[in-house]
Amino acid sequence: MSNRLHSFLHNHAWGAWTLGILFTFAIALAGYLLALLPGFNQIGQLASAIIIAVIYRQFFGYPEAIRSGITFSSQKLLRLAIILYGLKLSIDTVFQDGLGLLARDIIIIAFAVLFMVWLAKLLKADKMISLLLGIGTGVCGAAAIAAIAPTVKAKDEDTAIGVGIIALMGTVFAIGYTIIGPLLPMSPVDYGVWSGTSLHELAHVAIAAAPAGDEALAIGLLAKLGRVFLLVPLAFIFIFIMKRKSDGSTGQNSVPFPWFLIGFILMSVFGSFVLGKFIPAPAGVMEGIYSVTTWILTAAMVGLGLNVSLRDLRHRAMKPLLAMTLTSVFVSIIAYLLI
Repeated sequence: MSNRLHSFLHNHAWGAWTLGILFTFAIALAGYLLALLPGFNQIGQLASAIIIAVIYRQFFGYPEAIRSGITFSSQKLLRLAIILYGLKLSIDTVFQDGLGLLARDIIIIAFAVLFMVWLAKLLKADKMISLLLGIGTGVCGAAAIAAIAPTVKAKDEDTAIGVGIIALMGTVFAIGYTIIGPLLPMSPVDYGVWSGTSLHELAHVAIAAAPAGDEALAIGLLAKLGRVFLLVPLAFIFIFIMKRKSDGSTGQNSVPFPWFLIGFILMSVFGSFVLGKFIPAPAGVMEGIYSVTTWILTAAMVGLGLNVSLRDLRHRAMKPLLAMTLTSVFVSIIAYLLI
């Protein structure tokens, strides 16, 4: 970056802010294009963009001159994406058809988080990255990590590492399901339930369940939506835990209330009971909103990815990755046994 441009950005805060945001969307676009290539199309736009952001940081360093805009993307746009993500959760469908699945979902989430924390202690793995991976494995991948991270006061670097690992390993497991699924003695519906209650992201459930047919895909997504629904009570459990820790210390580390989760709930209610019933919601419009949400979330993850130092990643991420792999295997086994 030239000295003249650096001086201009230093003297014009709005310019740095705007360029920082545009920079995150530019890398998000690069991630989108990379995800079109064979191989990368399996891990998706989100993980591809994070990979590019991390590589950029290692070769060119952090673009300090536009930090304000990048920070805006990694914090404010991230919360906006979580709020919009609420539109994907049909509360009506969960309560009408998925109550039986919620019990299984609760078991899976509780096991994933607690077992991951226990394994992290056993392996002496990084506690924060392991906790985020346990949450992502149990609930709904990157969205869950991004939603809980502010509450547990995770660093941007830890959040980005968690999201990158969950996207990669979730894809590996989804592909593995499509290979071993036909070999298991279960109906397409049971296979869909297994996928929905154990795989990491909505996209991973779709990858795994779609080959088994429409019924498998529908029940799989419903089971997954139950886990997304449980993100909200889980968040408040962590608020309570962090609040207790704060009260037991100096009292200076107050836990900020995650207002964006209220937005997530409101958008879920709006999407479930208003859109399509009182306000027309053509499929094309909803797909457009989901696409915008993905782009916003990707730009936010780019902002987080720019904080990742590979030097630290090598030492801090390997043990959490091992713990998450073991946890995911046990989650798959438990979800299978619960069918």
